[in-house]
Amino acid sequence: MATYLEFEDKIRKIEEEIITAKSRADEPAVEILNKKLDKEVEKTFKNLNDYQKLQLARHPDRPYALDYINGLLTDAYEIHGDRHFVDDHAIVCYLGFIGTQRTLIIGEQKGRGTKEKLKRNFGMPSPEGYRKALRAAQMAEKFQIPILMLVDTPGAYPGLGAEERNQSEAIAKNLYEFANLTTPTVSVVIGEGGSGGALAISIADKLAMMRYSVYAVISPEGCSAILWNDPSKVETAAQALKITAENLKQQNLIDDVVNEPLIGAHRKKDEAIVALKKYFLSSILELKKLSPEERKEKKYQKIMSLGSFQE
Repeated sequence: MATYLEFEDKIRKIEEEIITAKSRADEPAVEILNKKLDKEVEKTFKNLNDYQKLQLARHPDRPYALDYINGLLTDAYEIHGDRHFVDDHAIVCYLGFIGTQRTLIIGEQKGRGTKEKLKRNFGMPSPEGYRKALRAAQMAEKFQIPILMLVDTPGAYPGLGAEERNQSEAIAKNLYEFANLTTPTVSVVIGEGGSGGALAISIADKLAMMRYSVYAVISPEGCSAILWNDPSKVETAAQALKITAENLKQQNLIDDVVNEPLIGAHRKKDEAIVALKKYFLSSILELKKLSPEERKEKKYQKIMSLGSFQE
């Protein structure tokens, strides 16, 4: 059963009316209601505020990394373990083909349902997850296989065990090593990009965000708690943080915005997968026109320009 957010209530009512009309085989009514639905979708989704986009980024029906992997990859083969401690299920790594392009996909997976969420640790990787991602990336580097990274996490796991196994070092090493890769790399925020947990698989030749994804150094909830000690200030924090794809594109902190369907990837999953596939393949064609040394230098210059300002 579909889940509707508060601002989607009018859309929910129209879709229920369409179902009723179809059950009566009332085709004229269905046609009228579909036109009404299109107008309501355009009206609603073209006027979203930053907090509403945050809600969409966290929507329970939104496609997760494995949904994209299953829709994109053929001949998929999963890579397990970091060869040091354990296989972290919050990060998944798959080799396969996107079209005719051999690709490694590294993704952060949240999971659905209580059992799956616990298995995936709610999408919060531990150090071994980042080390698994790095091991897979270094293998792709050896054979010059392009890498697609799918970012979707509230943040790296802050538990005692993760700190004992050096969470900060694992993230820092990923930042350093991913910056030095010469194989073409593309990273896309598909949902929620939280703090260093997202940054650890975001260093790439191309960094993009899906239309309704968010990317921030801290969650709006955390920001409101620290600055105002008031949970009711979440919407204010979401606006102040500039966490949406459009805001980050304007600040030159990301390269592109992937236009998922206007009504959202949670309603049209297949179309969102197609949009991501087109973006990735076109980006790889563009990156392959450059030599490995040119790609590395361009990536370096992009990283060094982050945070620049003019007085």
